[in-house]
Amino acid sequence: MNKLGLIIKREYLAKVRNKSFVVMTFLSPILMVGMVVLIAYLTKINDSEKRIIAVVNESAYLQDQLLPTTDISFVILDAVSLENAKDSTLAMGYYGLLHIPSGPNLETIAERSYLYTKDNPVSYVLDDLESIFEHRLRQERLQNLGVSARDYATVSQNFEIKTSTFDGEKNLKGINEIKAFIGGGFGYLIMMFIIIYGGFVMRSVIEEKTSRIIEVIISSVKPFQLMLGKIIGTSLAGVTQFAIWIFSASLLLFLALLLLDVDMAALGGATGMPQNSVTTMASLPEPSGNDIQKYADELFKIPWFLLLFSFVVYFILGYLIYSSIYAAIGAAVDNETDTQQFIFPIILPLMLAIYVGFFSVFSNPHGPIAVAFSLFPLTSPIVMLMRLPAGIGEGGVPLWQFISSILLLGLTFLAIVWFAAKIYRVGILMYGKKPTYKELYKWLKYS
Repeated sequence: MNKLGLIIKREYLAKVRNKSFVVMTFLSPILMVGMVVLIAYLTKINDSEKRIIAVVNESAYLQDQLLPTTDISFVILDAVSLENAKDSTLAMGYYGLLHIPSGPNLETIAERSYLYTKDNPVSYVLDDLESIFEHRLRQERLQNLGVSARDYATVSQNFEIKTSTFDGEKNLKGINEIKAFIGGGFGYLIMMFIIIYGGFVMRSVIEEKTSRIIEVIISSVKPFQLMLGKIIGTSLAGVTQFAIWIFSASLLLFLALLLLDVDMAALGGATGMPQNSVTTMASLPEPSGNDIQKYADELFKIPWFLLLFSFVVYFILGYLIYSSIYAAIGAAVDNETDTQQFIFPIILPLMLAIYVGFFSVFSNPHGPIAVAFSLFPLTSPIVMLMRLPAGIGEGGVPLWQFISSILLLGLTFLAIVWFAAKIYRVGILMYGKKPTYKELYKWLKYS
Protein backbone atom coordinates (compact mmCIF):
# COMPACT_ATOMS: atom_id res chain seq x y z
CA MET A 1 0.00 0.00 0.00
CA ASN A 2 2.95 2.31 0.62
CA LYS A 3 4.05 1.83 -3.00
CA LEU A 4 0.52 2.51 -4.23
CA GLY A 5 0.50 5.79 -2.32
CA LEU A 6 3.82 6.80 -3.87
CA ILE A 7 2.51 6.02 -7.36
CA ILE A 8 -0.65 8.05 -6.73
CA LYS A 9 1.43 10.98 -5.45
CA ARG A 10 3.80 10.75 -8.43
CA GLU A 11 0.97 10.69 -10.97
CA TYR A 12 -0.89 13.53 -9.26
CA LEU A 13 2.14 15.82 -9.03
CA ALA A 14 3.24 14.97 -12.58
CA LYS A 15 -0.15 16.11 -13.86
CA VAL A 16 -0.66 19.28 -11.80
CA ARG A 17 2.89 20.51 -12.38
CA ASN A 18 2.63 20.10 -16.13
CA LYS A 19 2.64 23.52 -17.85
CA SER A 20 -0.21 22.67 -20.21
CA PHE A 21 -2.29 21.47 -17.25
CA VAL A 22 -1.73 24.74 -15.37
CA VAL A 23 -2.43 26.87 -18.44
CA MET A 24 -5.64 25.02 -19.37
CA THR A 25 -6.84 24.97 -15.76
CA PHE A 26 -7.00 28.75 -15.68
CA LEU A 27 -7.56 29.45 -19.38
CA SER A 28 -10.45 26.99 -19.96
CA PRO A 29 -12.99 28.78 -17.70
CA ILE A 30 -12.25 32.05 -19.50
CA LEU A 31 -12.74 30.37 -22.89
CA MET A 32 -15.91 28.56 -21.78
CA VAL A 33 -17.56 31.66 -20.29
CA GLY A 34 -16.43 33.73 -23.25
CA MET A 35 -18.00 31.21 -25.63
CA VAL A 36 -21.30 31.25 -23.68
CA VAL A 37 -21.38 35.06 -23.65
CA LEU A 38 -20.50 35.22 -27.36
CA ILE A 39 -23.20 32.69 -28.31
CA ALA A 40 -25.79 34.55 -26.22
CA TYR A 41 -24.78 37.86 -27.82
CA LEU A 42 -24.81 36.49 -31.39
CA THR A 43 -28.13 34.71 -30.79
CA LYS A 44 -29.62 37.94 -29.47
CA ILE A 45 -28.44 39.81 -32.58
CA ASN A 46 -29.73 37.05 -34.85
CA ASP A 47 -33.12 36.93 -33.13
CA SER A 48 -33.48 40.72 -33.31
CA GLU A 49 -33.68 40.56 -37.11
CA LYS A 50 -37.24 41.06 -38.32
CA ARG A 51 -38.24 39.75 -41.75
CA ILE A 52 -40.19 42.20 -43.91
CA ILE A 53 -42.64 40.68 -46.36
CA ALA A 54 -44.32 42.69 -49.07
CA VAL A 55 -47.96 41.80 -49.70
CA VAL A 56 -50.01 42.13 -52.86
CA ASN A 57 -53.56 41.30 -51.80
CA GLU A 58 -55.96 41.30 -54.75
CA SER A 59 -58.78 39.68 -52.75
CA ALA A 60 -61.21 40.88 -50.15
CA TYR A 61 -59.93 38.35 -47.64
CA LEU A 62 -57.12 38.38 -45.08
CA GLN A 63 -56.99 42.17 -44.90
CA ASP A 64 -57.09 42.26 -41.12
CA GLN A 65 -55.15 39.06 -40.48
CA LEU A 66 -51.73 40.22 -41.72
CA LEU A 67 -50.61 41.78 -38.46
CA PRO A 68 -46.93 42.27 -37.51
CA THR A 69 -45.35 39.83 -35.08
CA THR A 70 -42.02 39.75 -33.25
CA ASP A 71 -40.46 38.02 -36.29
CA ILE A 72 -42.35 39.35 -39.33
CA SER A 73 -43.56 42.74 -40.58
CA PHE A 74 -45.86 43.22 -43.55
CA VAL A 75 -45.75 46.01 -46.13
CA ILE A 76 -48.91 46.29 -48.23
CA LEU A 77 -48.38 47.18 -51.89
CA ASP A 78 -51.52 48.70 -53.44
CA ALA A 79 -52.38 48.91 -57.14
CA VAL A 80 -49.18 47.16 -58.20
CA SER A 81 -48.87 44.33 -60.67
CA LEU A 82 -47.22 41.10 -59.58
CA GLU A 83 -44.14 41.64 -61.78
CA ASN A 84 -43.64 45.19 -60.53
CA ALA A 85 -44.13 43.98 -56.95
CA LYS A 86 -41.40 41.39 -57.42
CA ASP A 87 -39.01 44.06 -58.73
CA SER A 88 -39.87 46.42 -55.88
CA THR A 89 -39.42 43.69 -53.28
CA LEU A 90 -35.95 42.86 -54.60
CA ALA A 91 -35.00 46.53 -54.93
CA MET A 92 -36.09 47.33 -51.36
CA GLY A 93 -34.31 44.28 -49.98
CA TYR A 94 -37.45 42.79 -48.43
CA TYR A 95 -37.37 39.16 -47.36
CA GLY A 96 -40.19 38.02 -49.61
CA LEU A 97 -43.39 38.79 -51.46
CA LEU A 98 -46.76 37.29 -50.54
CA HIS A 99 -49.19 37.28 -53.46
CA ILE A 100 -52.87 36.73 -52.62
CA PRO A 101 -54.81 36.66 -55.92
CA SER A 102 -58.47 37.38 -56.47
CA GLY A 103 -60.92 34.54 -56.69
CA PRO A 104 -64.52 33.45 -56.21
CA ASN A 105 -63.94 32.12 -52.69
CA LEU A 106 -61.31 31.82 -49.98
CA GLU A 107 -60.55 28.17 -50.78
CA THR A 108 -59.57 29.06 -54.33
CA ILE A 109 -57.61 32.12 -53.21
CA ALA A 110 -55.62 30.17 -50.63
CA GLU A 111 -54.87 27.47 -53.19
CA ARG A 112 -53.45 30.05 -55.64
CA SER A 113 -51.49 32.15 -53.09
CA TYR A 114 -47.69 32.18 -53.32
CA LEU A 115 -44.76 33.35 -51.22
CA TYR A 116 -41.82 34.47 -53.37
CA THR A 117 -38.33 34.57 -51.81
CA LYS A 118 -34.74 34.58 -53.01
CA ASP A 119 -33.92 31.30 -51.28
CA ASN A 120 -35.81 28.62 -49.38
CA PRO A 121 -37.75 30.44 -46.64
CA VAL A 122 -37.02 29.73 -42.99
CA SER A 123 -39.50 27.45 -41.29
CA TYR A 124 -40.92 29.91 -38.77
CA VAL A 125 -41.90 32.34 -41.57
CA LEU A 126 -43.83 29.58 -43.33
CA ASP A 127 -45.39 28.47 -40.05
CA ASP A 128 -46.61 32.01 -39.27
CA LEU A 129 -48.08 32.54 -42.73
CA GLU A 130 -49.65 29.10 -42.86
CA SER A 131 -51.25 29.63 -39.45
CA ILE A 132 -52.87 32.85 -40.75
CA PHE A 133 -54.37 31.04 -43.73
CA GLU A 134 -55.39 28.01 -41.64
CA HIS A 135 -57.14 30.19 -39.05
CA ARG A 136 -59.07 32.12 -41.70
CA LEU A 137 -59.94 28.99 -43.71
CA ARG A 138 -61.21 27.23 -40.61
CA GLN A 139 -63.32 30.25 -39.72
CA GLU A 140 -64.75 30.46 -43.26
CA ARG A 141 -65.57 26.76 -43.40
CA LEU A 142 -67.40 26.86 -40.08
CA GLN A 143 -69.32 29.97 -41.11
CA ASN A 144 -70.43 28.15 -44.26
CA LEU A 145 -71.77 25.46 -41.96
CA GLY A 146 -73.76 28.06 -40.01
CA VAL A 147 -71.30 28.86 -37.20
CA SER A 148 -71.10 32.59 -36.45
CA ALA A 149 -67.86 34.50 -35.84
CA ARG A 150 -68.70 34.79 -32.14
CA ASP A 151 -69.40 31.08 -31.90
CA TYR A 152 -66.15 30.35 -33.70
CA ALA A 153 -64.23 32.51 -31.21
CA THR A 154 -65.82 30.53 -28.40
CA VAL A 155 -65.08 27.19 -30.04
CA SER A 156 -61.44 28.06 -30.81
CA GLN A 157 -60.54 28.91 -27.21
CA ASN A 158 -57.68 26.82 -25.88
CA PHE A 159 -58.24 24.42 -23.02
CA GLU A 160 -55.81 23.47 -20.31
CA ILE A 161 -56.76 20.65 -17.98
CA LYS A 162 -56.07 21.21 -14.32
CA THR A 163 -54.01 18.53 -12.61
CA SER A 164 -53.48 17.72 -8.98
CA THR A 165 -52.12 15.01 -6.73
CA PHE A 166 -54.48 12.87 -4.68
CA ASP A 167 -53.53 15.03 -1.71
CA GLY A 168 -54.93 18.11 -3.44
CA GLU A 169 -51.60 19.68 -4.38
CA LYS A 170 -51.49 21.30 -7.83
CA ASN A 171 -49.18 19.66 -10.36
CA LEU A 172 -46.90 21.80 -12.49
CA LYS A 173 -46.31 21.27 -16.18
CA GLY A 174 -42.73 20.56 -17.15
CA ILE A 175 -41.40 20.01 -13.64
CA ASN A 176 -40.41 16.41 -14.50
CA GLU A 177 -38.50 17.68 -17.55
CA ILE A 178 -36.74 20.31 -15.43
CA LYS A 179 -35.73 17.66 -12.90
CA ALA A 180 -34.47 15.41 -15.70
CA PHE A 181 -32.33 18.27 -17.03
CA ILE A 182 -30.82 18.78 -13.58
CA GLY A 183 -29.95 15.11 -13.27
CA GLY A 184 -28.79 15.06 -16.89
CA GLY A 185 -26.40 17.90 -16.11
CA PHE A 186 -24.74 15.80 -13.41
CA GLY A 187 -24.62 12.83 -15.77
CA TYR A 188 -23.11 14.95 -18.53
CA LEU A 189 -20.33 16.05 -16.16
CA ILE A 190 -19.53 12.41 -15.46
CA MET A 191 -19.40 11.61 -19.16
CA MET A 192 -17.07 14.53 -19.93
CA PHE A 193 -14.81 13.66 -17.00
CA ILE A 194 -14.57 10.04 -18.14
CA ILE A 195 -13.74 10.96 -21.74
CA ILE A 196 -11.18 13.64 -20.85
CA TYR A 197 -9.34 12.03 -17.96
CA GLY A 198 -9.75 8.45 -19.12
CA GLY A 199 -7.84 9.57 -22.20
CA PHE A 200 -5.18 11.08 -19.93
CA VAL A 201 -4.68 7.70 -18.25
CA MET A 202 -4.38 5.95 -21.60
CA ARG A 203 -1.87 8.46 -22.98
CA SER A 204 0.19 8.32 -19.79
CA VAL A 205 0.48 4.54 -20.07
CA ILE A 206 1.41 4.75 -23.77
CA GLU A 207 4.12 7.37 -23.10
CA GLU A 208 5.77 5.34 -20.34
CA LYS A 209 5.53 2.17 -22.40
CA THR A 210 7.08 3.66 -25.56
CA SER A 211 9.87 5.35 -23.55
CA ARG A 212 10.66 1.99 -21.84
CA ILE A 213 10.42 3.67 -18.42
CA ILE A 214 7.74 1.14 -17.58
CA GLU A 215 10.29 -1.68 -17.57
CA VAL A 216 12.16 0.01 -14.73
CA ILE A 217 9.00 0.85 -12.80
CA ILE A 218 7.49 -2.65 -12.79
CA SER A 219 10.75 -4.07 -11.46
CA SER A 220 9.80 -2.40 -8.16
CA VAL A 221 5.97 -2.50 -8.14
CA LYS A 222 3.30 -4.88 -9.33
CA PRO A 223 1.52 -4.01 -12.60
CA PHE A 224 -1.82 -3.91 -10.78
CA GLN A 225 -0.51 -1.35 -8.29
CA LEU A 226 0.91 0.73 -11.13
CA MET A 227 -2.37 0.67 -13.05
CA LEU A 228 -4.47 1.55 -9.99
CA GLY A 229 -2.05 4.29 -8.95
CA LYS A 230 -2.25 5.88 -12.40
CA ILE A 231 -6.04 5.77 -12.36
CA ILE A 232 -6.40 7.28 -8.88
CA GLY A 233 -3.62 9.84 -9.29
CA THR A 234 -5.00 11.08 -12.61
CA SER A 235 -8.53 11.20 -11.22
CA LEU A 236 -7.40 13.32 -8.25
CA ALA A 237 -5.67 15.72 -10.62
CA GLY A 238 -8.86 15.82 -12.68
CA VAL A 239 -11.02 16.52 -9.63
CA THR A 240 -8.68 19.37 -8.71
CA GLN A 241 -8.95 20.84 -12.20
CA PHE A 242 -12.73 20.38 -12.34
CA ALA A 243 -13.18 22.08 -8.96
CA ILE A 244 -11.16 25.07 -10.14
CA TRP A 245 -13.12 25.16 -13.40
CA ILE A 246 -16.52 25.09 -11.70
CA PHE A 247 -15.61 27.78 -9.15
CA SER A 248 -13.88 30.13 -11.58
CA ALA A 249 -16.40 29.59 -14.41
CA SER A 250 -19.33 30.25 -12.06
CA LEU A 251 -17.66 33.43 -10.79
CA LEU A 252 -16.84 34.64 -14.32
CA LEU A 253 -20.33 33.84 -15.60
CA PHE A 254 -21.91 35.71 -12.69
CA LEU A 255 -19.73 38.75 -13.40
CA ALA A 256 -20.53 38.54 -17.13
CA LEU A 257 -24.28 38.43 -16.45
CA LEU A 258 -23.95 41.30 -13.97
CA LEU A 259 -21.71 43.61 -15.97
CA LEU A 260 -22.54 42.80 -19.61
CA ASP A 261 -26.32 42.33 -19.23
CA VAL A 262 -26.26 39.03 -21.15
CA ASP A 263 -29.67 37.45 -21.77
CA MET A 264 -29.18 33.74 -21.11
CA ALA A 265 -32.73 33.05 -22.30
CA ALA A 266 -31.45 33.71 -25.80
CA LEU A 267 -29.61 30.43 -25.61
CA GLY A 268 -32.88 28.49 -25.36
CA GLY A 269 -33.12 27.99 -29.10
CA ALA A 270 -29.41 27.23 -29.52
CA THR A 271 -29.16 24.20 -27.31
CA GLY A 272 -28.52 20.69 -28.56
CA MET A 273 -31.37 19.09 -26.66
CA PRO A 274 -33.29 16.20 -28.16
CA GLN A 275 -36.25 17.32 -30.27
CA ASN A 276 -38.94 15.86 -28.03
CA SER A 277 -37.53 17.66 -24.99
CA VAL A 278 -37.37 20.96 -26.92
CA THR A 279 -40.98 20.56 -27.96
CA THR A 280 -42.05 19.75 -24.42
CA MET A 281 -40.25 22.71 -22.90
CA ALA A 282 -41.43 25.09 -25.63
CA SER A 283 -45.06 24.11 -25.07
CA LEU A 284 -45.02 25.05 -21.40
CA PRO A 285 -47.36 27.91 -20.49
CA GLU A 286 -45.99 31.25 -19.39
CA PRO A 287 -45.91 30.93 -15.59
CA SER A 288 -47.65 33.46 -13.41
CA GLY A 289 -46.07 34.92 -10.27
CA ASN A 290 -47.82 32.31 -8.14
CA ASP A 291 -46.65 29.50 -10.44
CA ILE A 292 -43.06 30.76 -10.30
CA GLN A 293 -43.17 30.40 -6.54
CA LYS A 294 -44.55 26.89 -6.93
CA TYR A 295 -41.78 25.99 -9.37
CA ALA A 296 -39.25 27.35 -6.87
CA ASP A 297 -40.86 25.25 -4.13
CA GLU A 298 -40.67 22.14 -6.32
CA LEU A 299 -36.99 22.75 -7.04
CA PHE A 300 -36.38 23.24 -3.33
CA LYS A 301 -38.04 19.87 -2.68
CA ILE A 302 -35.50 18.09 -4.90
CA PRO A 303 -33.43 15.79 -2.65
CA TRP A 304 -30.21 17.69 -3.26
CA PHE A 305 -28.22 15.80 -0.62
CA LEU A 306 -29.23 12.46 -2.15
CA LEU A 307 -28.42 13.81 -5.62
CA LEU A 308 -24.98 15.05 -4.59
CA PHE A 309 -24.19 11.85 -2.67
CA SER A 310 -25.28 9.73 -5.62
CA PHE A 311 -23.27 11.91 -7.98
CA VAL A 312 -20.11 11.24 -5.95
CA VAL A 313 -20.80 7.47 -5.80
CA TYR A 314 -21.63 7.11 -9.51
CA PHE A 315 -18.84 9.49 -10.42
CA ILE A 316 -16.18 7.44 -8.60
CA LEU A 317 -17.39 4.01 -9.68
CA GLY A 318 -18.15 5.06 -13.25
CA TYR A 319 -14.79 6.73 -13.68
CA LEU A 320 -12.87 3.79 -12.18
CA ILE A 321 -14.63 1.37 -14.54
CA TYR A 322 -13.93 3.32 -17.71
CA SER A 323 -10.43 4.48 -16.74
CA SER A 324 -9.47 0.84 -16.08
CA ILE A 325 -10.50 0.04 -19.64
CA TYR A 326 -8.56 3.05 -20.92
CA ALA A 327 -5.48 1.91 -18.99
CA ALA A 328 -5.77 -1.59 -20.43
CA ILE A 329 -6.03 -0.17 -23.95
CA GLY A 330 -2.99 2.04 -23.35
CA ALA A 331 -0.99 -0.98 -22.21
CA ALA A 332 -2.05 -3.06 -25.22
CA VAL A 333 -0.94 -0.61 -27.93
CA ASP A 334 2.25 1.23 -28.86
CA ASN A 335 0.77 4.54 -30.05
CA GLU A 336 -2.48 6.51 -30.00
CA THR A 337 -3.27 5.67 -33.62
CA ASP A 338 -3.74 2.02 -32.69
CA THR A 339 -6.28 2.93 -30.00
CA GLN A 340 -8.98 4.02 -32.47
CA GLN A 341 -10.35 0.51 -32.98
CA PHE A 342 -10.92 0.18 -29.22
CA ILE A 343 -12.17 3.70 -28.35
CA PHE A 344 -15.57 3.65 -30.05
CA PRO A 345 -16.89 0.60 -28.11
CA ILE A 346 -16.00 2.48 -24.90
CA ILE A 347 -17.68 5.76 -25.85
CA LEU A 348 -20.79 4.09 -27.31
CA PRO A 349 -22.43 3.26 -23.92
CA LEU A 350 -21.82 6.85 -22.77
CA MET A 351 -23.45 8.24 -25.90
CA LEU A 352 -26.39 5.87 -25.52
CA ALA A 353 -26.75 6.87 -21.88
CA ILE A 354 -27.04 10.57 -22.77
CA TYR A 355 -29.36 10.35 -25.76
CA VAL A 356 -31.48 7.33 -24.87
CA GLY A 357 -31.55 8.54 -21.28
CA PHE A 358 -33.00 11.91 -22.26
CA PHE A 359 -35.57 10.41 -24.60
CA SER A 360 -36.70 7.72 -22.17
CA VAL A 361 -36.59 9.71 -18.92
CA PHE A 362 -38.47 12.64 -20.47
CA SER A 363 -41.27 10.52 -21.84
CA ASN A 364 -41.51 7.89 -19.09
CA PRO A 365 -38.97 7.93 -16.21
CA HIS A 366 -40.39 4.65 -14.85
CA GLY A 367 -40.64 2.87 -18.20
CA PRO A 368 -38.71 -0.29 -19.07
CA ILE A 369 -36.06 1.53 -21.15
CA ALA A 370 -35.33 4.11 -18.45
CA VAL A 371 -35.19 1.42 -15.76
CA ALA A 372 -32.99 -0.90 -17.84
CA PHE A 373 -30.46 1.81 -18.69
CA SER A 374 -30.39 3.01 -15.08
CA LEU A 375 -29.50 -0.53 -13.94
CA PHE A 376 -27.03 -1.43 -16.70
CA PRO A 377 -23.60 -0.61 -15.16
CA LEU A 378 -22.07 1.09 -18.20
CA THR A 379 -24.98 3.56 -18.52
CA SER A 380 -26.36 3.75 -14.96
CA PRO A 381 -24.04 6.59 -13.77
CA ILE A 382 -25.77 8.91 -16.23
CA VAL A 383 -29.34 7.61 -16.57
CA MET A 384 -29.92 6.96 -12.87
CA LEU A 385 -28.86 10.53 -12.08
CA MET A 386 -31.55 11.74 -14.51
CA ARG A 387 -34.19 9.86 -12.51
CA LEU A 388 -32.98 10.67 -9.00
CA PRO A 389 -34.20 14.31 -8.80
CA ALA A 390 -37.69 12.80 -8.32
CA GLY A 391 -36.38 11.17 -5.12
CA ILE A 392 -36.46 7.61 -3.87
CA GLY A 393 -39.69 5.86 -3.00
CA GLU A 394 -43.24 6.73 -4.02
CA GLY A 395 -43.25 8.82 -7.19
CA GLY A 396 -39.50 8.47 -7.61
CA VAL A 397 -36.95 5.71 -8.06
CA PRO A 398 -37.85 2.52 -6.16
CA LEU A 399 -35.33 1.78 -3.41
CA TRP A 400 -34.52 -1.67 -4.82
CA GLN A 401 -33.58 -0.16 -8.18
CA PHE A 402 -31.26 2.39 -6.57
CA ILE A 403 -29.52 -0.23 -4.42
CA SER A 404 -29.34 -2.73 -7.28
CA SER A 405 -27.82 -0.11 -9.56
CA ILE A 406 -25.01 0.68 -7.11
CA LEU A 407 -24.36 -3.01 -6.34
CA LEU A 408 -24.20 -3.89 -10.03
CA LEU A 409 -21.90 -0.95 -10.63
CA GLY A 410 -19.59 -2.04 -7.80
CA LEU A 411 -19.48 -5.66 -8.97
CA THR A 412 -18.83 -4.53 -12.53
CA PHE A 413 -15.98 -2.34 -11.29
CA LEU A 414 -14.33 -5.30 -9.55
CA ALA A 415 -14.76 -7.51 -12.62
CA ILE A 416 -13.47 -4.94 -15.11
CA VAL A 417 -10.50 -3.99 -12.94
CA TRP A 418 -9.61 -7.68 -12.69
CA PHE A 419 -9.85 -8.18 -16.48
CA ALA A 420 -8.08 -4.88 -17.19
CA ALA A 421 -5.23 -5.82 -14.83
CA LYS A 422 -4.67 -9.08 -16.73
CA ILE A 423 -4.48 -7.22 -20.06
CA TYR A 424 -2.31 -4.53 -18.50
CA ARG A 425 0.12 -7.05 -17.03
CA VAL A 426 0.78 -8.71 -20.40
CA GLY A 427 0.37 -5.75 -22.72
CA ILE A 428 2.67 -3.39 -20.83
CA LEU A 429 5.72 -5.34 -22.02
CA MET A 430 4.48 -6.09 -25.56
CA TYR A 431 6.05 -4.02 -28.34
CA GLY A 432 5.86 -3.74 -32.11
CA LYS A 433 2.58 -5.54 -32.70
CA LYS A 434 -0.97 -4.31 -33.10
CA PRO A 435 -3.20 -6.31 -30.75
CA THR A 436 -6.48 -7.77 -31.96
CA TYR A 437 -9.56 -8.64 -29.94
CA LYS A 438 -8.60 -12.29 -30.30
CA GLU A 439 -5.16 -11.66 -28.76
CA LEU A 440 -6.69 -9.63 -25.92
CA TYR A 441 -8.91 -12.60 -25.16
CA LYS A 442 -5.82 -14.84 -25.01
CA TRP A 443 -4.16 -12.43 -22.58
CA LEU A 444 -7.17 -12.71 -20.29
CA LYS A 445 -6.61 -16.48 -20.02
CA TYR A 446 -2.99 -16.15 -18.90
CA SER A 447 -2.59 -17.12 -15.27
